[in-house]
Order: sequence, then structure tokens, then C-alpha cells
Amino acid sequence: MSAGVGADVEALCSKCGDVWHVVVAKVGEQIVKVQCKQCSGYHRYKSPHGAPTEKKLPSAIRPVREPKAPVERFEKPAVAADLTRPTRSYRASELFEVGERIDHPSFGQGVVETAEPGKITVFFASGRRVLVQAKAAATSGLTRPKPFDHTHPPAGGKPVSGT
Repeated sequence: MSAGVGADVEALCSKCGDVWHVVVAKVGEQIVKVQCKQCSGYHRYKSPHGAPTEKKLPSAIRPVREPKAPVERFEKPAVAADLTRPTRSYRASELFEVGERIDHPSFGQGVVETAEPGKITVFFASGRRVLVQAKAAATSGLTRPKPFDHTHPPAGGKPVSGT
């Protein structure tokens, strides 16, 4: 006779190795789930005595299925590459056209699929990427803003008093 739900049983804990557990769930007369008293972990019942558990028999013999057609794992570019032109190295400052082949330092070779002002979509072997194109170089760089003159406030503002 098997112990009831809530009863103490011996079972091997896979987390802490303790053997004292509380029965949490049963199917028929068989214990299926227990809770460890040491670490409070829930797991399937494993007998500490090494008794083999009953193996489940298949409920019905499954019919043999027809093999499916293999799924194509890699996508193809939406546009054909223009093989008449040489491959260009990618630079954000340059302008690219649809169908051009580019060589990116991180993603490798790819084909430009769409070109919009400021960005392009490129098909690489690792997937599609949106990249910058025709980015204007900053010539002036960062400059320090002019200091604010507290003696002459902007129009509509309150004057700052010295006291």
C-alpha cells in the first residue's frame, strides 16, 4: 500500500540529496510528485532504494507519417547582386545603390536590398541589417557654448537682483 498525499516518505532529492519528503501528488496508487523537507524543492518521486519505476507503455501505436519536404534554412536576397560591379568596402559616409555588393568588417559580404536617404537594408549570410549611408562628416566638432550674461536677461524675463 502506498502513502497518501501529505504523508512523509523517503525519496532522493536531486537538489540537496536529502531523503525525507512530503507526498504532493499521486496518480492512482503511484506517488508522482514530492516536496523536499530540507530545501523545499518539488520534483518527481525517486525511490532511495533504487527500485525501478514502472515504465509507461504507449497508449496507442502511432501511424507512420510521411516525411515532410526539407525546410530551406537560409533566406535568399530580395534582389539579385550586380556581378558586373566590384565589391565595395562599407563606409557610413558613402552612398550605395540597390543590388551593389558590399564588404562589411563585422558582417562580411552582402547585397544592398533597399536604399533610402540615410539608410540601406543589406542582406548578409547572418541575416538582414539596416546600415547608415551618406552620413555627413562633422567638420566643426563640439564647441563650448557662450557663457550666459546675467546682466542682460532675455526679453520677458525678470532681472536678477544682486541682493
